[in-house]
Amino acid sequence: MEAKSEKYLFEAMPVARAVATLAIPTIISQVVTMIYNLADTFFIGQIGDPTMVAAVSLVSPWFNLLTALGNLFGLGGSSLISRMLGAKNQADVRHVAAFSVWGGALVTLAFSAITYVVREPLLAFLGASAATYPYAESYLFWVVVLGGVPTMVSLTLGHLLRSEGHARPASAGMMFGGILNVALDPLLIFGFHMNVAGAAIATAFSNAASVAFFAVAYLRLGEKTAVSLHPRYFTLRFVRPICSVGLASALATALGNASNMVMVRLASGYGDIPVAAYGIVKRIDQLPLNVSMGLCQGFMPLVGYNYAAKNYERMRHVSVFSWKAALAMSACFVACFAVFAPQILHLFIPEAQTSALGAQFLRIACLAVPLTSVNFLISYTLQAMGKGAESALLTFSRQGLLNIPLLILMNVLVGLYGMIWTQLVVEVIMLPVSLGMYARTLKKIKRLEAPS
Repeated sequence: MEAKSEKYLFEAMPVARAVATLAIPTIISQVVTMIYNLADTFFIGQIGDPTMVAAVSLVSPWFNLLTALGNLFGLGGSSLISRMLGAKNQADVRHVAAFSVWGGALVTLAFSAITYVVREPLLAFLGASAATYPYAESYLFWVVVLGGVPTMVSLTLGHLLRSEGHARPASAGMMFGGILNVALDPLLIFGFHMNVAGAAIATAFSNAASVAFFAVAYLRLGEKTAVSLHPRYFTLRFVRPICSVGLASALATALGNASNMVMVRLASGYGDIPVAAYGIVKRIDQLPLNVSMGLCQGFMPLVGYNYAAKNYERMRHVSVFSWKAALAMSACFVACFAVFAPQILHLFIPEAQTSALGAQFLRIACLAVPLTSVNFLISYTLQAMGKGAESALLTFSRQGLLNIPLLILMNVLVGLYGMIWTQLVVEVIMLPVSLGMYARTLKKIKRLEAPS
């Protein structure tokens, strides 16, 4: 019955309903994850000290590189698993899953160790001042050095569950960690007077709890899943197909965070208050993008399965429907942010100067959200089809060739506000490029499908 249900979901269920079945739990989990990411900034902001908020803002791009590793191994592995299931090849799924989890954990462990060794020059490079350095060092130690492996593994396990259509337990695991973090933050920050360190400990512990939740979920699924987490199935045979697809997502996250690092570093030249304001805005602005990311992670198994099954028409309908849904949701967020920006910023930090500057930043930054969402979804569609090179090219063009150089140029020409406008400029340039890449890929598929 379980197999028949999954077959109907992937092959015959109406597109809107199929996307909703996989995407709604994922969107909810992404929103909850976003809330717990916002929780650190929100509760620290209630202390009223901009230097503490600035410290968290400085470390956040480096911490988010763990998401890049989770995408490299998790999304790369889940995309391959979905295509294997679509091609009726279940024999190698357990090997792909074992490599994704254990290979990713080893790489992340090395990343955390290197972070600890180079923490002083790293924080200086990220723009830590004398006032923010102690807080930034404490936050970095707990969330990256000690919490790195649990964070990456929890992301990977969630992706692997979704690859087989188990969206609900995948979302429940992320929500469990998020809710736990929101509960622990005020307890440790205010109850135990641990300030920034309390927020960091709450994040690290919550991600470790998510790993435990996912382990139990796999045990309960038993024979209903083809995935195995046992290290005896670890093999290097699938490194290339996993990393070639996962690299695009990892590159998107890594270059996005590199852009944030550059932005924060340039903003630090204007003082700690612009850094704090930008850090809060970036967290808020991520909310609609996380909703789009949830939609991406929900529709990817559908696209990958139908691509492997050569049901290209259904694959195309899934993609186009998802893009339209992302545009509609993004437009609602833009309207909300434009109208309520001062109130939203004041909620996060009552300090008047930081709040007022952040409200101006938010009204500019949110304008890019609809275009960013569509560019994201096109890239993830290509990844789901196994077109890692095309997706990576789009990502590198958007974040590497355009965003970082434009940030530096706009800072020189316009100043602080110029950097805030940069994202919109980048997305306007990239939208026709992304659509062109997708159209070109579809034409290739049709040519291969046509009888010779």
